[in-house]
Formats: sequence, C-alpha cells, structure tokens
Amino acid sequence: MKAPSDLENLLRGLPKAELHVHIEGTLEPEMMFEMASRNGVDLPFASVEETRAAYDFDDLQSFLDLYYQGAAVLRTSDDFYELTLAYLDKAAADGVRRAEIFFDPQIHLARGVEFDVMVDGMWRAGAKAGRLWNISSGFIMCIVRNLPSEEAEAMVRGALPHAGRLLGIGMDSSEVGYPPEPFAAAYRLARDAGLHTVAHAGEEGPPEYIWGALEALGAERIEHGATAEQDDKLMQHLRDEGIPITACPISSLRLGVYDTMEDTFLRRFHERGLRVTINSDDPAYFGGYILDNYLALAEVDVPTVDLLAMARTSLEVSFLGEADKADVLAEFDAYVTANF
Repeated sequence: MKAPSDLENLLRGLPKAELHVHIEGTLEPEMMFEMASRNGVDLPFASVEETRAAYDFDDLQSFLDLYYQGAAVLRTSDDFYELTLAYLDKAAADGVRRAEIFFDPQIHLARGVEFDVMVDGMWRAGAKAGRLWNISSGFIMCIVRNLPSEEAEAMVRGALPHAGRLLGIGMDSSEVGYPPEPFAAAYRLARDAGLHTVAHAGEEGPPEYIWGALEALGAERIEHGATAEQDDKLMQHLRDEGIPITACPISSLRLGVYDTMEDTFLRRFHERGLRVTINSDDPAYFGGYILDNYLALAEVDVPTVDLLAMARTSLEVSFLGEADKADVLAEFDAYVTANF
C-alpha cells in the first residue's frame, strides 16, 4: 500500500456510505434560525452564537432535549427538502456515495406535520442530490422508544402508504429503561411491508438491549452497539453472523461513551473481526461530519488500512441493490488501487 501524501484529501475522495445519520441532527443553527423565523417558531436562544454555545452535552438525554427543540422548526415540505439537500451536499463533498438517513416521524406528527410532508421533502432532495452529486439515498423512519409502543404501531400503520419511498424502520431516542421488546409488533408491521430493520442499541443500554434488538426486532444492523464488548458471547455472535455495527466516533466521545478518542470501541471491534462502519450521527450538534470522523480516528493512529476496510464495509452492508452495490464497490476498489 502506498503511503498517502495528503491523507485528508485522499479520505475525502474515498467512496463510502453513511449509514447512521439523523436528518434532524444535521440542522445547523443558521438554518434553524432561518426556519424558525419564517415558520413563527420561538426558540429558547437569542442568537446563532448562543445556540452553538449550548451544544455542550453531559449525556444522551441532555443532547436530546436540545435536539427536539431544534427539530420543532421543521414544518413544511420545503423545510425537509432544504435540510436534506444541505446534508447531502456536505456528504457528497466528503465522498459519500450512499446515505441511509434516519428521521423521527413521531416528533413531527405530534406537531401536526403530516407524514407525506416529511417524505415528500426528503424524497425530492434525494432525487436532486442524485442528479447533481452522484449520491444515492434512502430514508429510515425511527420509533421514539421512550413513547408508548402503541404509538409506534400507529406511526408505522400511518407510514405504510409511503412504504415505497421508505428504506426501513429504526429505533432511537432515550435508551436506558426502554428495552426493545415492546416494539416487536411495530417492527413486524414494517418488515411485512418489505422494509429493512435496524435499531439503536447498546449506546448507553446494556448488552441485553442488543440481544433484544436482534431477537425481538430482527435488526439487520445495530446502531452504536458500544456495550456489546461487555458480553463475549454477544461479540462472537455479532462477528460470526456478520451483523454490522454503525459506530459514530465523535458523537460517542461527546456523549461520554468513552473519555478519549484513543479509547473508542470501534478500533477494538474491528480488531476482533466485527463489521464496523464510521458515521457522523448528529453532525450539526457534535461538530463533525463523516470526513471529520475518519480524520479523528486517523489522528489517534488508527491505521489507514483499517479506515479503508471500514469504508468498504460501509458500502458492503448498505441496503443498496446488488447491481448498484457492485458498481460502487468497483469504484471504491479502483480508487484505492490508484491512490493508496
């Protein structure tokens, strides 16, 4: 392998997938204020600068409190369109060829924003980004797990008329105290409609939540999964079954999952043979889009060969169709051969 002369630029050009990003978490303060003004939404901050200063989180819940306040400015199809297009622009500039994007319908439905408003805006943005920047996208609706399971089932039923424009179902928000099992019926509805299944598990919750996501929900990918290493049997299962883990290095650092980037579980998981990918999570809030996450790992001496392997894994475990996946993997291999 060649020694890269400019690692940042080479990693920027590296074809990759982003499989763990929340569209509401890409809402930069400037856009938040612009949308709040035109939609008549009061924010608890006087300025963009004051908002950025508030992005100092002690744990997952302190982040979520601010996240939901910001998401309240999203009201129209054009709001979702602008937000999604802005994210896809940044992602494409970072070498992303495939983005599988989470959104939280329940928090918007509660404010009277209809499902078709969300999906129409995101779908239009995805189509335009594909034409402009050669990036494909899909949208994964997430259950807000600290709300009743009956509400999750109602949300999924309401989403089914839009299933053709959805990629999958996921689950996020406050984890501790909210195990996966109560949401099995909602996942079954989505799976019966042909949707893929993923779930946040093991970010702060115990390994049992990861087992629950796999066994009760049929999760094809685990989001975060940090606490899996507390259970050797689970780690072996994840490795043997090739179940992907979508890790978010900067996000996990900011939320105290580990104290320094050198301590990231991602490195250990990769060394133990698990399929791990690098993602940004909520980049507007945590200060790092996907390239920033690759560079943060490079700065703590994660070998370039490992970064390349994780980038290739991201494309392999994406939900792209087989023909499109083969094309982008060929692009990846040609890029690596030419540049590393």
